[in-house]
Amino acid sequence: MDGLLLIDKEPGLTSHDVVQKARRLTGQKKTGHCGTLDPNATGLLLLTLGKATRLTRFLIRAPKVYHGVIRFGVATDTYDSTGEVVAEAPTAGLTREAVVAAMAGFVGTIEHTVPPYSAKKVQGKKLYELAREGKEVPIETKEVTVYEFGPLDGVAGELADDRIGFRLACASGTYARTLAHDLGRTLGCGAHLEELRRTQIGPFEVGDALTLEQLAGRLGEGAGPEGNGGDGARALGAAWVPFDRIPLPFGEITADHQQEDRVRHGQTVLVRELEGEEGDWIKLKNRRDELIAVGTVVERIGERGVGIVQPKVVFK
Repeated sequence: MDGLLLIDKEPGLTSHDVVQKARRLTGQKKTGHCGTLDPNATGLLLLTLGKATRLTRFLIRAPKVYHGVIRFGVATDTYDSTGEVVAEAPTAGLTREAVVAAMAGFVGTIEHTVPPYSAKKVQGKKLYELAREGKEVPIETKEVTVYEFGPLDGVAGELADDRIGFRLACASGTYARTLAHDLGRTLGCGAHLEELRRTQIGPFEVGDALTLEQLAGRLGEGAGPEGNGGDGARALGAAWVPFDRIPLPFGEITADHQQEDRVRHGQTVLVRELEGEEGDWIKLKNRRDELIAVGTVVERIGERGVGIVQPKVVFK
């Protein structure tokens, strides 16, 4: 069972919990995920199974979309509703217009602080482990890109009871918790992330995903694909993307029979009508439309789209 599995994660589970349960249900021990969701968050978790685990590093970079709720007037140590309250401030006079204007200030490439309660490691130790031990947590910052940050349409996007529903589209590595915290600080009243749901990762949408309960129902508890006469993957519908159909965020070439043999042995191939510059990643398929490798352009020859591609990840 090689491919991508779209899971709609429920609250209370870690991403690791979901991976473990999916392993048992599918019978595929080699399973990973493309981007962590906090335990209290819900929504799309993209799992890689079998050979697809070798594509995780490409898929994890995909932009993501979230819907959520921010509560103003209360700041917490975790930047979300699971933490201890560290500050409270009045919200009298706070308007939706002021919130929307402040949100717009976070759109673009910005400097971003990693939450003190996060899984990011510093010298081999996760930040949340240091925080829970009462030790000083180093301030870690990084550059992230926010494409959209604003209120939801309709009633959900109105400011009511010191809360507002929002939509966030961002590059991988962005913390919605940090944006909520920083938004509250900008407005002078403090804030934290109350709810979060991931609705999209690259081209994949949560509407196509299955909950773990639904996954179990489709496959048969503990049976996996073999327990369904080999039809387990087909039973998953849009929640399953077969290995050869996985969309990757770069160009594609089709190798002929001779080139396919060279690719499978990790040897370079000369390609005509090549799109991409030196250093770009390329998806290599054979004439049976099977994914055989992912490589990089190591040389461009002239200006007629001729170049040399070096296979980097070869699938046997």
